[in-house]
Amino acid sequence: MSARSRRPPLPQEVFTQGFGEGEGELLTLIYPKPLPMRLDRWLVSQRSEQSRARIQKFIDAGYVRVNGTTGKAKTPLRQGDQVQLWMPPPEPLPYLKPEPMDLDVLFEDSHLIVINKPAGLTVHPAPGNKDGTLVNGLLHHCPDLPGISGKLRPGIVHRLDKDTTGCIVIAKSQEALVRLQVQIQKRIASRDYLAVVHGVPGGDSGTIVGAIGRHPVDRKKYAVVSGDAGRHACTHWSLLERFGDYSLMRFKLDTGRTHQIRVHCAHMNHPVVGDPTYSRCRRLPIEMPGQALHAVQLGLNHPISGERMVFEAPLPPVMEKLIGILRRRSDQT
Repeated sequence: MSARSRRPPLPQEVFTQGFGEGEGELLTLIYPKPLPMRLDRWLVSQRSEQSRARIQKFIDAGYVRVNGTTGKAKTPLRQGDQVQLWMPPPEPLPYLKPEPMDLDVLFEDSHLIVINKPAGLTVHPAPGNKDGTLVNGLLHHCPDLPGISGKLRPGIVHRLDKDTTGCIVIAKSQEALVRLQVQIQKRIASRDYLAVVHGVPGGDSGTIVGAIGRHPVDRKKYAVVSGDAGRHACTHWSLLERFGDYSLMRFKLDTGRTHQIRVHCAHMNHPVVGDPTYSRCRRLPIEMPGQALHAVQLGLNHPISGERMVFEAPLPPVMEKLIGILRRRSDQT
């Protein structure tokens, strides 16, 4: 029996759908590098949200084409090659398992809970990251969440990136969820962030309006793109403090696109300190677990009583330490 025949069977959806058939996403990429690279390795580097095993399944099922021809894992890519990847909907995740977790609760009642999220904690499960998320911890803390907002994101009103810290609100009932989501969409809810960035922006305040979409070359990243290629995004900023070659800034969101503040800061040529995706490798005063970006304040109307509520999350110790070091250095110059 050949090694290929011993491979575990692919999910049934792979066998029952053809290239580009049914629900899914058809992605067209151009290989930009002057040196050749294996098809499978490059696709893994471009689709960080997909596991290596799932990329391999796409290739085995004939869901990847190079210049119109079905590709193989070892197919060498050359500069200018067109790669088409057909991605069916993700495989369903198993039942979400409640997990004990030390949650920093800023507020809780029978309708909502506000958490101060630490760095390194993913908000909800996804393929390749099925446990250890905030949702798993919430299901242990609030057993009634499973019936809210779908199977994978029970109660989730909005998201924070894995390494972004601070305020996040979770609904504990369907009624609260719908009303809180409307507040986000209509900008009734306010979301303020603090970030330490490289460089000093011109002026004391401003607004960045730039559509955000997938980066045209590096599909792991997002970028400011032409309007038709992305979604409208608006970020208001103010300069709070200068530290020589660094600045402390405050941001207020009108929209909530993926990586919005991080992308807009990079677009300004002032990337967030410690950002592993949008900031070039630079020597930092201290080791950072991720980007120095913190959701410091969340304002909303209580979904049932209508009372205006404002929550604030203290800066994480590592960000406080970073600001302290930069402030002392700036005072000495």
